[in-house]
Formats: sequence, structure tokens, C-alpha cells
Amino acid sequence: AGRGVRFAVGSRVGWRERPAFLKSADPMPMLRPPDLGDAQEEGEVVGLRALEQLAGRFRRGTFLLEARQLEPVSD
Repeated sequence: AGRGVRFAVGSRVGWRERPAFLKSADPMPMLRPPDLGDAQEEGEVVGLRALEQLAGRFRRGTFLLEARQLEPVSD
């Protein structure tokens, strides 16, 4: 992912690399432990942000992530 892959709102995504921590996509973001995301879990892009960041909704929350940390999931 990252520079070569563009994500759109609604895209299904999976983890390419687990971050050292997760940042919630709340109005007042908070750092969260990385174990809130499972390596095999699929999520959905729910928002696009500046600097190749996006908001991804997963089972245990919605997080701000860099595009390079995710990869598209085919149905």
C-alpha cells in the first residue's frame, strides 16, 4: 500500500504492518495499545486524511493509520 495504492472510503483493508501503537480517530485522539488490532482482521476505510493517512474501522475501534500500514483486501 502507501504510495502505489490509493484507498477510497468503503475500501476493505487488512494490516500490512502492525504499528507500535494505535491512535484513535475520535475528535480528541488518544493513543491505544497495538493489540486492539488482530493481524488477520479486516477493516473498512471510513475517512481520508492528509499526508497519506486514513481512518480505518476495525472490530475494536476506528483508528488513524498511515496508508503504508494497510493493504487492500479482495472479496
